[in-house]
Amino acid sequence: METLHLAEPGASVSVWALFWQAGLIVKLVMIGLLAASVWTWAIIIDKVISYNRMRAALNRFEQVFWSGQSLEQLYQSLNEKKTAGMGSIFVAAMREWKKSFEKGAKSPLALQTRIDKAMDLALTREMEGLEGRLGFLATVGSAAPFIGLFGTVVGIMTSFQAIAGAQSTNLAVVAPGIAEALLATAIGLLAAIPAVIAYNKLSADVSKIGTRMEGFADEFSAILSRQIDEKVVTRMAA
Repeated sequence: METLHLAEPGASVSVWALFWQAGLIVKLVMIGLLAASVWTWAIIIDKVISYNRMRAALNRFEQVFWSGQSLEQLYQSLNEKKTAGMGSIFVAAMREWKKSFEKGAKSPLALQTRIDKAMDLALTREMEGLEGRLGFLATVGSAAPFIGLFGTVVGIMTSFQAIAGAQSTNLAVVAPGIAEALLATAIGLLAAIPAVIAYNKLSADVSKIGTRMEGFADEFSAILSRQIDEKVVTRMAA
C-alpha cells in the first residue's frame, strides 16, 4: 500500500518535483506513458520517412515502366535487386510468367489466374509492411487517456486518505498532491493526442499508396492478358 502523505505548504509544484512526490503506482503509470509517447514518436518519424521513400519509389518505377522499355529488360534490371512497391508486384508477375512459359503453359486462363495471385500476394506483403506498427498508435491513442486517468484516480485517492489522516484541508497542503495526480492524466493526453492524429494521417497515406499499387496491378494484369492472347493466337496460327 502506498504511503499516505501530504505536501508541506509551499512545496514545489514543478513537473519534476510532482513526479518524485507521486506514489509508486502513479510513478509507474507516468513512466509507462512516457515510454509509450517516445515509442509513438519513433514510429511516427519512421513511417513518415518510409512512406516518403515509397512514394518516391513508386514515381520512379512508373516513369521507367511507362517509358517504353521492354518488360524483359525491366525485369532483368529489377530481378537481382531488392524491390519494393510496384517493383515487387512487377517482378512477382514476371517471374510467374516466365516460369509458366518455361514449363509449357497450355491454359491461358490458368496462367492469368496464377499471375494475378502472384501479384496479390506481393501486394499483400507490401501492405503488411506499410501497415506494420500502426496498430500500436491506435492502441496508445485509445488507451493512454484511460491509463492516465487511472493514475490520477489512484493519486487523488491517496491524497484524500492523507488529508483525512492529517485532518487538514488547507489548500496549500492539498494542492501539490492533487497536482501530481492530475499530472498522470496530462501525460496520458500527451501520449494519446499525437498517436491519434498520426494514426489517422498515416492510415490515409497507406490507403493512397495501396490504391496506387492496386491500380498498377490491374493495369499490368491487363497488359499481360493481352500478351497471353497474342501468344495463343500465334500458337494456333502455327
